[in-house]
Amino acid sequence: MAVTTATPEEAEGGNLTILEHLQEARRRLIICAVALGIGLIAGAFLANPTLEWMKGPGESRVEDFQLIFTQPLEYWTTFFRVMLLLAITFAMPVIVWQFLAFIGPGLTRNEKKWAYPIVLGASLMFVAGCAFAFYVELPPALNFLLDGGDVAAPLISVKSYVDFVTRLMLVTGLVFETPFIVMGLAKVGLVTSRKLLSWWRFAIVGAFIISAIVTPSIDPITQSLVAIPMIVLYFVGIFMSKLVEQTPIIPRT
Repeated sequence: MAVTTATPEEAEGGNLTILEHLQEARRRLIICAVALGIGLIAGAFLANPTLEWMKGPGESRVEDFQLIFTQPLEYWTTFFRVMLLLAITFAMPVIVWQFLAFIGPGLTRNEKKWAYPIVLGASLMFVAGCAFAFYVELPPALNFLLDGGDVAAPLISVKSYVDFVTRLMLVTGLVFETPFIVMGLAKVGLVTSRKLLSWWRFAIVGAFIISAIVTPSIDPITQSLVAIPMIVLYFVGIFMSKLVEQTPIIPRT
């Protein structure tokens, strides 16, 4: 089926060989790595205040809550993990832009305009997802996991606690990217809203399977709090893809 494609003057890399695609992917990965490196430098100055902030939910659940470390490198590996989460947050606009630019190499100047709100929206949604995980998902999860009753009192290492918190925030932040990723894929003609809607049963089952795999907890509360937003955002992505799929960029046969 014929569709409108970019002219040679307007397109950037519309017809590339496999080798050129690999070179393009490498170039964009290098750009993402540089952005992450800059984010790590910024994260080094903010990691300690972020660690103090992350202790909040545990302190509100357990009286005299303290984090400990029992190995020489344990604190510093945890420190780096927080730095990495901050770096991903700071670099997210660059990462999303490079992803969209790679999957849509035939963008015209006019078609590039839709990418800017997607990059901004996806970056803000990642932050919103991290906030949702911290303020909505984490408190009930800790209420369940730190309840030892009269049998045991929690004495938690800084590594295990921060691993739990950062993994939950990272997973939920990526889940909140779903609508914009789906929208971008629909814009370049890789998916359609009708096809996505036909997969709704698989999406619901898949959301719970994925949440069971990626969440750092086995309790059903945390898994449900991750799966339900994933399902809702999937349907939001279908709606957003419907808005942009009328003018696909990649020709379909």
